[in-house]
Amino acid sequence: MKAVLLDRDGVINSLVYYQEAGVINAPLKLSQFELLPRVPEAIRLLNDLGLGVAVVSNQPGIAKGDFALETLWQFNDAMVTAIRSAGGHLDGIYYCLHHPEAKLPEWRRCCRCRKPEIGLLEQAAADLRVSLEECYLIGDGIPDLLAGVRAGCRTIFVGRWKCEICQFTEAPNVRPALVAKDLWEAVKMIQCEVMSRSAAVPTARSDSTSY
Repeated sequence: MKAVLLDRDGVINSLVYYQEAGVINAPLKLSQFELLPRVPEAIRLLNDLGLGVAVVSNQPGIAKGDFALETLWQFNDAMVTAIRSAGGHLDGIYYCLHHPEAKLPEWRRCCRCRKPEIGLLEQAAADLRVSLEECYLIGDGIPDLLAGVRAGCRTIFVGRWKCEICQFTEAPNVRPALVAKDLWEAVKMIQCEVMSRSAAVPTARSDSTSY
């Protein structure tokens, strides 16, 4: 495998409980944006393993009128800064800003980039110069898994895989290849697979004499 594609909300940063609405959702302002524990270190480990790392995330908040485009860039800056502080980096960030029921007409459309469609994944893989079959897709929701499976990625679900979730998948093979409690655990699983593959590759034998 050559690259890892990450969902953002619930994988990289924490979700927010909105008591007035009784829902858990993505942050809407900078003061709510907080990276989950060990996320920067997890991304640095992926870098150290020689894997490309890109964020692929649905971000319909602007289309819904929940926040301005400037706020999204503030989230970006906070995320990138925290990752860099741990010695890591992202190779790309890809957002779908569309929503089929958007309040803002310019963002109202059914597109190929909104997961579970695979447009974001295709763009990320193309820029990273890898095939989607060479990618892991890590997410915390059904759209992530559907997109990953449709694209041929090896999928990892972050969170608690409950039986109730299964009924929302379109087919049994949508179930993730791996389940991890958080991004750090997911990356440690990837590390184990990478190291196992490396150990399985036979080293070339040389009969030449060194001088």
